[in-house]
Amino acid sequence: MYLVTAKQMQAMDRETIQEFGLPGRVLMENAGRGAFDFLKELFPDLESKRAAVLAGPGNNGGDGFVVARYLMQMGVRTDVFLFAPRERIAGDALSNLKLLETLVKVCPHGSLTEISDMESLNRIDDNLARADLMVDALLGTGLTSDVRGVLKTAIDQVNALDCKVLSIDIPSGLNADTGSAQGTAIKAFATATFAFAKAGHFLFPGKTLTGRLRIVDIGIPPFVREKFNPGLRVIQHREVARLFPPREPDAHKGNYGHLLVVAGSTGKTGAAALTANGAMAMGAGLVTVGIPASLNPIMEIKVTEAMTFPLEESVKGHLSDTCFDTLKTLAQQKSAMAIGPGLGTDQATQALVRRVITELTIPLVIDADGLNALADDPDILKKARSPIILTPHPGEMARLCQTTTEKIQASRLEWATDFAGKFNLIVVLKGAPTLLALPDGRTCLCPTGNPGMATAGTGDVLTGMIAALAARGFPLEKAALAGVFLHGLAGDILAHQYGGPGFTASDMICTIPAAVNGEPPWN
Repeated sequence: MYLVTAKQMQAMDRETIQEFGLPGRVLMENAGRGAFDFLKELFPDLESKRAAVLAGPGNNGGDGFVVARYLMQMGVRTDVFLFAPRERIAGDALSNLKLLETLVKVCPHGSLTEISDMESLNRIDDNLARADLMVDALLGTGLTSDVRGVLKTAIDQVNALDCKVLSIDIPSGLNADTGSAQGTAIKAFATATFAFAKAGHFLFPGKTLTGRLRIVDIGIPPFVREKFNPGLRVIQHREVARLFPPREPDAHKGNYGHLLVVAGSTGKTGAAALTANGAMAMGAGLVTVGIPASLNPIMEIKVTEAMTFPLEESVKGHLSDTCFDTLKTLAQQKSAMAIGPGLGTDQATQALVRRVITELTIPLVIDADGLNALADDPDILKKARSPIILTPHPGEMARLCQTTTEKIQASRLEWATDFAGKFNLIVVLKGAPTLLALPDGRTCLCPTGNPGMATAGTGDVLTGMIAALAARGFPLEKAALAGVFLHGLAGDILAHQYGGPGFTASDMICTIPAAVNGEPPWN
């Protein structure tokens, strides 16, 4: 599923109208009719409802006029509130307003009221309170500034009512590109969007505000999408499932790679074990854990299927950079390496991480303290000899970008995409949702995952899953894409099973095979 920005959608509309020759009024009619059809699906008893349509001055309001017309023609009691002076309505929206005005004159169950100030808004309080459902057509995808004045008050009033709202294209007040609320935003029960979903529908808090999402085909031809080539999409279950054909009957562990995990320090051996066990559950043929020598006896208890290899220490429980030659020899027989989980921030350990990046040539998945070793000088990544996947959480991403976590969270797509392009690597920015940014500018959003996964160790499991796929020979883009999706799906299966949070990272490891081989719990 492709996602578009507000500017991309506007450009596609223009191309369809000006170059393809499909009139804008036809697009608006298709949009309004599609939203109305969705409304009928949401409310099978629609004819018995009372509807309020809130329309703004732009094309979003025009779509709302079309929906209102179909509601009135169906016999639904429909009150339309125009939040703009009539003289401001122009173009295709004006054409549909004129049709609506004609219908209102002969329709006993329809009304049209202009709302121009707080006084006129206060006069319709009772009308809004009596509505069984509302159609939000106030503000479209082009909004870039905060909502103010009468519109802000109206949105806040609607949110305070116990009434289900269908938003047209996007909940009014929601930024279509970032998913943030511009001062305030409608909390929709459902949203009918047109041609393509927008990034803001999937980025929080936009995903929560959007409700159930329906993409309505309004007639934009496929060649227009191909011309503008949206670089953002949502990972789909079917594309991940295709990456896992049945194993051959004569398969053996040597067919599925050998992963080297370099992880763990005093008090953090669990991170190393979760990474290794997650990799085994993801189907790696062999896994070896490189661990500080004094911790090796502990690690041998924590892992059963994975092997361990004791490495030299700087201080007890922390790897030394003097073990690099041993690690280099060990890596020669491996097909990928995961480095960082629970590794600690000892100076010698950080020096080891930097040598691994600049001297080894096998695919690397770098997480946690492996990322922290780069925070002071991320340009080391430009000297990498290996293909790399980074798996930061927002705080780690902030340290890599030498900014604040708040700024990362405010523009997650932009930061991840810019960093991936600048350093020619793959960034998996964990969070809600997790983002996968590729060095060529393409970005994927992961639709799986839930708040129950906000618990210690789940990131270590993800590192092991992605690294296992890289060790199995998956192209790094596919390893990251499948690992992220299946990690979230394992969490969703557990949330579906337990009804919410409370499961652990170890529980997720046990659920990975079900995520790989089964269907999502919502199917």
